Amino acid sequence: MGRQELLTRLAQPNERRIVLLVLDGVGDLRTDAQPRTALDEARTPNLDRLAARSALGRLVPVGTGITPGSGPGHLALFGYEPTSPEVDIGRGVLEALGLGLDVPPDAVVARCNFATVDEAGLLLDRRAGRIPSAEGQRICARLAGRIEAAGEALGDGLEVEVHPGEAYRFVLLFRAADGTPPLDPGLADTDPQRLGVAALPVQAAGDAGESARRTADRIAPAVAALQAELQDEERANTFLLRGFSKLPVLPGVGELYRLRAAALAGYPLYRGVAKACGMEIVDCGGSFGEVLDRLEERWSDFDYFFLHVKGTDMAGEDGDLAAKVGVIESVDALLPRLLDLGPDVLAITGDHSTPAPMKAHSWHPVPLLLWSESCFVDECSRFTEVEAIRGAVGTIPASELMGLLLANAGKLAKFGA
Repeated sequence: MGRQELLTRLAQPNERRIVLLVLDGVGDLRTDAQPRTALDEARTPNLDRLAARSALGRLVPVGTGITPGSGPGHLALFGYEPTSPEVDIGRGVLEALGLGLDVPPDAVVARCNFATVDEAGLLLDRRAGRIPSAEGQRICARLAGRIEAAGEALGDGLEVEVHPGEAYRFVLLFRAADGTPPLDPGLADTDPQRLGVAALPVQAAGDAGESARRTADRIAPAVAALQAELQDEERANTFLLRGFSKLPVLPGVGELYRLRAAALAGYPLYRGVAKACGMEIVDCGGSFGEVLDRLEERWSDFDYFFLHVKGTDMAGEDGDLAAKVGVIESVDALLPRLLDLGPDVLAITGDHSTPAPMKAHSWHPVPLLLWSESCFVDECSRFTEVEAIRGAVGTIPASELMGLLLANAGKLAKFGA
C-alpha cells in the first residue's frame, strides 16, 4: 500500500481548518557574497512569535539535488508524488486551467513568455521587461488577429488559440483539425533558460517518438508566423514556449483526503495546479491583503485553504534580496489577520527555493513552519533556513506534508488495532 493510498484509507472529515501559506521561492542561501538570507534579514515579529510556538523543519520538493518547477513543487505540497507519471502535469495545461479555460482533452497547450531579442535573434530578456498585463493583452489581441486572418494557412491542419495571462505570460492552445492526426504533447521547451543565445526550435523532446516529431513539424510553422508578427514590437518582439501538455486526470484532494479545499492565488499557474487537484478557485487579487480579504469572506465554506504569495519568487529571480525581504515583511505585518481567524493547523513554507544569488529556482530544501495545538514545539525562535535545520520536523519529502497537516487536524484515523 502506497502512502497516498494509506492516507485516503485513514482520512476522516471534521470541522477543523487547515491553512497552507506558500511563500513562493522563499528559501535562499548563505554565501560568502551574501552571508544572510532574506528570512535572516527580514524584521518579522509576528513570524518570530509564531515560530517560538511551532515546529520547524525543511521540505525537499522533489528529491535531493533536483531543482523543481512550480508545478511539481505545489503538487508535492498537496500530497502527490511529483515524479509519478500519473501526476506529470505540464505547465501549459496548468496555466490554461488557472486562466479558467476549458481545455479539450485532445488539445496541446503551451505556456508562453513574451521575450526580447536583438537584431541577431539573441535573447536579451526572457520576460520582455516584465511588461504589464495591459500590454500583454494588446499583443495577444494582435496575435489573435493574425491567427484569424491566416485561417487554415497558419498551420497544417491546426486550430490555434491565444489567451493572455498575467504580465508577459500567455497561453497557446493547439488542436488538430477534423480528419487530421491527433497532436502529441511530447515537445521540448523553446526557452534556453539563459540570455545571449537564440531560442530553441520547436522540436520533439529527446525521448519522444515519431508522433511528437510530426506534431513539431505541424506546430513549428504556426509558431514562426506568430513570432514574425511581433518583429516590430519594442520589447515583446518574440515569445518562448514551455510546458507542452495535455489535460491530466487526477484524483482530487476531496476524493483523496475528504477535504473541502479552496485555493486563493493571484497567478494563473497556481490556480491551475489547485484546480487540477480538485480545489475550488476563489477569485482574489495578487496581494496578500487581497488574499486575506477573500479568505475572511469564505472562511466558513471550506476546511482546507491554499494561500499563495508570488512576490518572494519574483524578487529571488531578479536577484533582489532587499525586495525579497520587503515581501516577507509585508506578509508578516498582515499575519495577525490570518491568525485571528483561528486556523486549527497552519503551515508556512515554499514550493521551492529561489536564492537571490542564483536568480533561479534551486534544489535546496525549503524551510517549513508548522503550528497546531498538537505540534511538538521545538527550541527554534525564528522562521529562517538555519533555524529550520534544527527544527523538530526534520528534513522530509514535501509530499509528506499533507499527512502532517491531516494528522495535526485530527483528520486521520489510527492505523491498525
